[in-house]
Amino acid sequence: MDALRYTAKTKKLELVKLEVPQVTDPNTILVKVAYSGICGTDLHVIQGEFPCNPNKTFTMGHEFSGTVVEVGRNITNFKSGDKVSVDPNSGCKRCKFCHSGKPHFCKVGGINNTIGIYRDGGWANYVICPEDQVHKLPATITLEQAALTEPLSCLAHGWDIVSPIHVGEKILITGAGIIGNLWVCTLHLQGHRNVTVSEPNTARLDMLKKLGTGYTLLTPDQLKKNQAADPDYLFDVVIDCSGYPPAIEHAISLLNSGGKLCIFGVAPPHGRISIAPFDIYLKEMKIFGVNINPFTFPKSLGLVEAMGDRYLKYENLGIKTFALNQYQEAIESLKKGTIAKAIFKL
Repeated sequence: MDALRYTAKTKKLELVKLEVPQVTDPNTILVKVAYSGICGTDLHVIQGEFPCNPNKTFTMGHEFSGTVVEVGRNITNFKSGDKVSVDPNSGCKRCKFCHSGKPHFCKVGGINNTIGIYRDGGWANYVICPEDQVHKLPATITLEQAALTEPLSCLAHGWDIVSPIHVGEKILITGAGIIGNLWVCTLHLQGHRNVTVSEPNTARLDMLKKLGTGYTLLTPDQLKKNQAADPDYLFDVVIDCSGYPPAIEHAISLLNSGGKLCIFGVAPPHGRISIAPFDIYLKEMKIFGVNINPFTFPKSLGLVEAMGDRYLKYENLGIKTFALNQYQEAIESLKKGTIAKAIFKL
């Protein structure tokens, strides 16, 4: 089979031929991958800006859907032919955090055990997955749509953290990559109409028009002009999907009193922002971080089912599919911002 493998010590990503993995653990499942996304986190990994397995070469890819090929002898809930999506994250199930329902903070599991970041993932034709991380798809969800389950599960966790977001509140989304676009879809699905999206890449803003939400689409410079012209040009909720520290700093200045800032985008570990504690006090500002997707995969499947073709058509979201051997083109397209997301179609 083909597999895209990464070595952290040399920062080398290469396409190689491997044997199809075998089901040796009785509690694992062999999945034939159908669609596998490239996440912004993957780009950080490739650039050496995000922690990954430092000890061995591994197959990347933590957002994927596929079909069950074989199951371990202890498994009764899945069978060959089942359509599935895979949650790449798990905890150790023994520590304080896992027992408290917070496996994303687990020091053994969590980010230190993620499929596609520490263990072999879905940038390959086949992948072995633990049974408890595999989710069967309803008949109403396609494999194409299901490739977005993992990012939407992170969004569902963010929604839980920042809620309530009342209909009628003034909302700003910074960053119109795929995560920003999925927040646009989720907010519109939930009835929100007073939403502004800020993105420096005007091509990405133009892509957003295909979703037909009627939201206000501005560049950061246009935001600043509006802010300079009107001191009351403020937002009740800001959702940063850029992971870009200067954008986050600017977003803070746009928060209304009692406002909420959701830092959803993953910034480089060395990134820094400056904020006045007096402003936090005066405005009773609330700042939320969002770390992956503890127990939100079922909610994500619900979102995928509810969104359907109205929101999740690849063309409307700015998603382009690539063959695995086109990985360099896919990565460059993402870096240039000519697309919102790249997904390998296997």
